[in-house]
Amino acid sequence: LPTIRLFFISMERESLVETPGASKSQKQRKFMVIFASVTVTAVVVAALAVVLTLRFTQNPPIAYPPIPTDPLERAKYLATQVPVSDTHNDLPWMYRLIANDTVTSPALNITNLLINITHTDIPRLREGKLGAQWWSVYVECGMSDFAVQATLEQIDVVYQMAKIYPNVFQLADTVAEISSAFSQGKIASLIGMEGGHSINSSLGTLRMFRQLGATYMTLTHTCSTPWAQSANDNSGNVIGLTDFGRQVVLEMNRIGMMVDISHVAPQTMMDTLDTTLAPVIFSHSNALSLCNVSRNVPDDVLLRLPKNGGVIMVVFYPNFVCEEPFIGNCSIFDMIAHIDYIKNLIGIDYIGFGSDFDGIPRVLQGLEDVSKYPVLMAELIKKGYSDSDILKISGQNILRVKKQVEVVSQQLNGLYPPI
Repeated sequence: LPTIRLFFISMERESLVETPGASKSQKQRKFMVIFASVTVTAVVVAALAVVLTLRFTQNPPIAYPPIPTDPLERAKYLATQVPVSDTHNDLPWMYRLIANDTVTSPALNITNLLINITHTDIPRLREGKLGAQWWSVYVECGMSDFAVQATLEQIDVVYQMAKIYPNVFQLADTVAEISSAFSQGKIASLIGMEGGHSINSSLGTLRMFRQLGATYMTLTHTCSTPWAQSANDNSGNVIGLTDFGRQVVLEMNRIGMMVDISHVAPQTMMDTLDTTLAPVIFSHSNALSLCNVSRNVPDDVLLRLPKNGGVIMVVFYPNFVCEEPFIGNCSIFDMIAHIDYIKNLIGIDYIGFGSDFDGIPRVLQGLEDVSKYPVLMAELIKKGYSDSDILKISGQNILRVKKQVEVVSQQLNGLYPPI
């Protein structure tokens, strides 16, 4: 303000200086022009001062909290950015075993902590920051013709969960619906079928399960189907995929169903990768090179994942993590060794979580239940995994695959009718 005042005085003095030969009217016009210019400048400066004063007194700049540096707190923060996703949890089967497929049964009230009963309940799901869960609608191989009905009953359990606990679970079928549930603080609940025996060799049945919300199907479980060889089957009755098995894969591509090749024989894995038009998933498998069991994935198959664009969701079952799981020291660090191995072999873009909680009889030390996802993420952070790495493993990779499967389905639906 003092500067502006001095400017006014100097301009006023200048306006009063005699100009040789100038008339009185010219002097007056000169004075008026200078006075008007100074006045406008003063008004603008004053208005700007008022605006700045109001901005910084009434609406101070937003101060965003810094991202935590503590690994566990950082993991929990990252879980708010992308839905932590798990492609395999067998809680619906626990409802079948304990509560006769009835979610309201007091025998299995998941609003309570159910430690020593299940690996999953609502308090621990919330502690684990889970954002998207594929609930397995598993039925036993030995159910034969009854498998279709039993699978329907398992799907009904997932529907019951969403109906009875609407503030916790929200049914989801697409990546957009996963994002919607996550934005509302709910756990996106998707359906995964564990075993091709559930369709009883019927493409029509497959299509109807997709209509009910099944977003992936494992081609086999521990038994082969007439059209796909299981990892447990060395009988030679079926090797890899049959022609009908290839039709199943292509129809799954067309209807937007992720093809899951956990549980299948290596030849079935190869045949599927040769056939599919969309990325595949291993919903719950590990690296064969670190744990030599038939359920895990050989390196030559893993090396094909980047070209396919698929993802291997690591499983937390000690028998598939450690060569000697019964010693009692199989832990979260052995699980991380599988993640490290796969990352170094094919890259960070092809890994996710597929715990198999409530489908396994024993657990890893440090990964005992659904509350432990942030703990696993924190241990990876300690090992030097970047925020980007953690976001990819915890959710972005599987969501990318899911979205690409949706895109392929849209493309194929316009090209040919059902097989």
